[in-house]
Amino acid sequence: MKESTRKFLKNPKNIFLIDGFGALLTVALLFFVLRTLSPYFGLSKTIFEYLSLLALVFAFYSITCFFLITNIWKPYLKTICIANVLYCVVTFGIIFYYYQSISVLGIVYFLGEIIVISGIVFLEIKTIQTPYQEP
Repeated sequence: MKESTRKFLKNPKNIFLIDGFGALLTVALLFFVLRTLSPYFGLSKTIFEYLSLLALVFAFYSITCFFLITNIWKPYLKTICIANVLYCVVTFGIIFYYYQSISVLGIVYFLGEIIVISGIVFLEIKTIQTPYQEP
């Protein structure tokens, strides 16, 4: 498994695919699951709608980059990396701002999301720092 992962990541453009599908998963969870069950998470449906819209923009960006970018990919990867960090900051902000109303389930979900996104950001940073030979 580690070998196949290394082989997949040998092409730096593949990180856009990981990021894009991760963002689509976030959209599905936020919009279709959490928004529907918003009373259990202690947040309004509107918050889930805005976050899912933001994740949809990230998904569109990353998947578009995967298909359209050729050799000069680092600036685009830096952009989505910064966007992911900002998304985590916004998510932390939501936890703190709505601390009185957000449920433990909501806190657990958002902290889990932050952990997963942080892992992707780490992978993006490693990809940016790794010297690749242009084809």
